[in-house]
Parts: sequence; structure tokens; C-alpha cells
Amino acid sequence: MMRLNEEAKGVYVIALTPFTETGDLDLDSTDRMVDFYLERGATGLTVLGMMGEAQKLTIEESQTYVRRILRRVDGRVPVVAGVSAAGFAQMQALTSMVMDDGAAGVMSAPPSSLRNDQQIVTYYKQAAEFIGDTPFVLQDFPLVTSVTIPVSVIQTIIDQIPTCVCLKHEDWPGLSKITALRTASETTGKRRISILCGNGGVFLPEEMARGADGAMTGFAYPEMMRDVVHYSEQGNPERAQDIFDAYLPLARYEQQPGLGLSIRKYIMAKRGAIATPALRKPGGALSSADISEIERLIARQDRRLKELG
Repeated sequence: MMRLNEEAKGVYVIALTPFTETGDLDLDSTDRMVDFYLERGATGLTVLGMMGEAQKLTIEESQTYVRRILRRVDGRVPVVAGVSAAGFAQMQALTSMVMDDGAAGVMSAPPSSLRNDQQIVTYYKQAAEFIGDTPFVLQDFPLVTSVTIPVSVIQTIIDQIPTCVCLKHEDWPGLSKITALRTASETTGKRRISILCGNGGVFLPEEMARGADGAMTGFAYPEMMRDVVHYSEQGNPERAQDIFDAYLPLARYEQQPGLGLSIRKYIMAKRGAIATPALRKPGGALSSADISEIERLIARQDRRLKELG
């Protein structure tokens, strides 16, 4: 079985959860979505994430969905599953479920109740005890969790918990965190873990320049992240930036709180990756003005990409 490790790199796309218009899981669209991501260069998939509407699924639906993803992926790329939960018993149950079915690792964000550095370290030590030898991704997303994790705390977790193999970096601003962690591993011999970045890829060129290994996020055009990572790794940051610039207006538009997932699903349906843009309730809805703006940005993006060649 493929297991996540410190060498993870590339683009781990945060997968959507497709629904029918009536709110049921759309498993046929799930298959199409997996094909869509892999055809556009995803090196891994992350499921049951915050943008995957995981909080709207029952445990049974989560297992059905993850199993369908794993069956379609068929071992071609690693699949990471979000297991953030209010308590360790639920986290342990989710972890056992997805790992038994063939996931490569899990991802965990800190609960908003954590108030100081020691509580954060203790939380992850206890979480690691509950999930055993399962490799995990530490999700650092203070804009959503309200938990600020300093570099020193991240480094302590890396030093003391060997199953922490990846940081999902989503602090904003937070580029200095990447620099500090990479400096620690390069100059003091600290263990180097993978750093994959979020926030819809809107800082990806800068994150790659700071030493990130790629992206772990969603965007309706995952090929943008694929190409930015590729050209950054090939030592051609200017080409990476030019490609990023062509997609930036739409990536920025998709980052709107409350509407971002509706925008992404609309574009994914337009691109044929899923049958409908339906969100499971509660969920935002696009207005005619929103759709008009999206269509204008797509047309502009297409023109820019043609100019780039």
C-alpha cells in the first residue's frame, strides 16, 4: 500500500464531493472528477477536506465516497483523507476506516479550542497516539481554525512526532514560515518534511521560491498548479509566473468566502468534470451577475493562455 512520506511533492488536489440536484452523492461524477484531476497532472488527491463538504457527509457516506475515489485511482497516486474531528475517538475511527480501504495518510487541523503553544503540541502528540503509525499532514490554517501555530511549535511537532510527514501551509501571510522551516533543516540538520501549500494556489510562485514542495489545494484549473510547480522545479520561475498571472484573476475570484466552492463547482461542471454544480445544503448560490463575471474571467484567461503559447 502506498503511504505518504516526507518526499511528497507536486499537486495534491483537494477533491470536490459531487452531489446530484437532490443532494445525494453523485458517484458517477466522482469517477469523472478523478479522471479529470489525474489527466491534468495531479500527483495526489486529498479528500474529505474543508472545501470537500466533508462536514455535510455521514460516516457511511464518507466511507462510500472515499472507497469510490480509491477504486477509481487504483493505486496511481496517493490519496490523503481529512480526519479532523471534535474528539480523538472519531478521529481514530475515521483514520482506521480510510487507511483500511487504502488511503496513503490522513490530514488533521487543530480544534479552535487550543489556546497556547503547549496545548497544540500536546494535542498532536495525543492525536498521534490514537492514530498509531499512520502518517499525517498537519494543516496550518489559522484563518479558519483560529489557531495560530508558530514556527517553533511546528518544529517541535516535527522533532517529536515522526509520523508528521507533511505540513499543509495555509497561513496568510505566512511565507516566512516556509523560509524558517527550510532554514532549520538545511543549517541545523532538523528533519525535513514535505510542505504543500493551500489558499487556492494564490501565492504558489512565492511559496515554491521559499522552498515548498508543491500545492495541496483546490482550483477549477489544476493544470495551473501543475505548471507552476513544474516550471519552478525546472528553474524557470519567470515562465511559472507568466502562467500563474494568466490564471490569477479567476483564482482570486474563486477565493471569495462563502461563494468560493459554488464558483469552483460551477466551473468544474462547465468543464465536464462533474454533472452538476450542486452543493449540499446549506450552501451558497450564484447570481446571474456572478455567473456573468465568471464567464468573462474564463474568456479573458483563455485569451491570455493563447498569447503565452
